[in-house]
Amino acid sequence: MGRGAIIGVAVAASLCSGALAQDSPALSDAASAMIGVWEFSNADHDKICRFTFRSDAVADSYKLDIDKNCANLFPSTKDIAAWAVDAYGSLRLLDARGSAVIELTEAETGIFDGFQPGEGRYVLQSAAAAPVRSADEMVGDWAVARGTGKPICTLTLANNAAGADGLMLKLKPGCDPLITRFGPTSWRIDQGELVLLSGRGQVWRFEENDPNTWLRVPEGSDPLLLVRQ
Repeated sequence: MGRGAIIGVAVAASLCSGALAQDSPALSDAASAMIGVWEFSNADHDKICRFTFRSDAVADSYKLDIDKNCANLFPSTKDIAAWAVDAYGSLRLLDARGSAVIELTEAETGIFDGFQPGEGRYVLQSAAAAPVRSADEMVGDWAVARGTGKPICTLTLANNAAGADGLMLKLKPGCDPLITRFGPTSWRIDQGELVLLSGRGQVWRFEENDPNTWLRVPEGSDPLLLVRQ
């Protein structure tokens, strides 16, 4: 290919790239405020999952990542793939075709609500504004279960200190080797997550699905749950 042809291809590519960039929606102040992790729940706050609002452009909207468990709690969320803020400030959660599945209105700064027949009232709030569980709320017996729901261990979270960094944890007899190899000896609440610590300094982190069920994060191919007993 001659030098002139190469320059022509480069110029065309540059123009095409510029056109694509112009087609991407610019983030408004209202949209910029949405970027990050938010908590999606029902009005009673006993069904909870996480949304991650991203700035990646998708047609006239932006990409939305939703926890895998969310569709089990709120079936209407299973097709949601994107989000947008309309001219009136309403938050629209969209499917892959750009159709609104759920529409939410800002009730106060950092909190949106909406309603869906069959599912009731929704509340969406920034993770920073969401209530954080205290250690006292977590004390008691918990089952460790695989994603299938089969318990593989029972442990007790106590509220007495176990060293400087955590509270005491006791395993009950009969735990699966997966748990005994990890060997948790203490626990704590850290930035809204429930953290189990082994005697060797390893950690497992769990994120709240609902007040009685916590999911290990990051979620792998074999999910692990903590279920209150």
